[in-house]
Amino acid sequence: MGAGPAGSTCAAFCAAAGLRTLLIEREKFPREKVCGDCLNPSCWPVLRRLGIAERVRQLPHGILNAVEFIALGGRKVIIDLPPGEESEIAIKRSLFDMLLMSRARELGTQVYEETTVTALTSSNGWKIETARGATFAARTLVGGDGRNSTVARLCNWLPRPARERVALQAHIALPAGFGNRVVLQFLPEGYSGQAPVNRDELNLCLVSNPSNMAALRHWAEKQFGLQQDHQWHTITPLTRATLVPARKKLFLVGDAARVVEPFTGEGIYYALRSAELAAQAIVKVIRGNHDVDPASEYAEAHAAIYRGRLWINRLARAAVLSPRITSFLIHAARTQPILRSLTAKIVTPQL
Repeated sequence: MGAGPAGSTCAAFCAAAGLRTLLIEREKFPREKVCGDCLNPSCWPVLRRLGIAERVRQLPHGILNAVEFIALGGRKVIIDLPPGEESEIAIKRSLFDMLLMSRARELGTQVYEETTVTALTSSNGWKIETARGATFAARTLVGGDGRNSTVARLCNWLPRPARERVALQAHIALPAGFGNRVVLQFLPEGYSGQAPVNRDELNLCLVSNPSNMAALRHWAEKQFGLQQDHQWHTITPLTRATLVPARKKLFLVGDAARVVEPFTGEGIYYALRSAELAAQAIVKVIRGNHDVDPASEYAEAHAAIYRGRLWINRLARAAVLSPRITSFLIHAARTQPILRSLTAKIVTPQL
């Protein structure tokens, strides 16, 4: 369920392994999604194994050579990102997600768009009921349907969201001379993420407490010359309790299992890699060729991909809750390699 990066990737790997695979998506693709649109270098090995790395490069995108941290008061720290063919890029989710869903279909996945799941029943397998009247049966189920997962909600696992922060996102005209960089700018009202997604457009994200969002929007309108009625996409929550990623014949991938900041490139990597790991576990479940419980094995591997890599989520949260502390870290980074070493860890490609 869910044809975003996590759901489509898991479906593609399952279909490639010869499994009969069904992908159910509530919306009609292509569609935009609130995200920073960044793919960090860790995504490339998964995209190669999926057989679409070159096709991703052929889509319109922005190349990101550096990340610029801007503290309160305007002090900056610029950190170079790894160069080369598998560098960090920014690409619209409408394009990226459409390519992933198309790849799943190419490999044999049956895709149902504009289909809302209304009920789930578990016995020996899963019975899936939809608003359109169609009913499906499956031996395993994957929730790849995001931070407000329908799968988790229908199973009564979805915790009450913490509404401490809200995010807005839009694609706007690329400012002249912006360059090949991603910007994380910390402000009294929250923070802003900015990245060019092609030669003409900038992905602009705003994150704030609900009470401060009007002021942060006013800053963005003044900073980028936007009209007051400019259309924004919104998303919440940005923080949510972690869920158990696997329970017998149910697997959660991407943000359905663990919500991360959508503006750093980390979220898409976690979506792709967790989906690949879940597909490997599902193949073992279906074929029965395993000594260790595949769900437990997936849960351990899932935890490992996050270990030591969630610092930027804590930094982004602190940017809203404690902007002065965050700015102090940026000031300290001018003499101490704090941000440099942490950034290097995030953008070091994983297997």
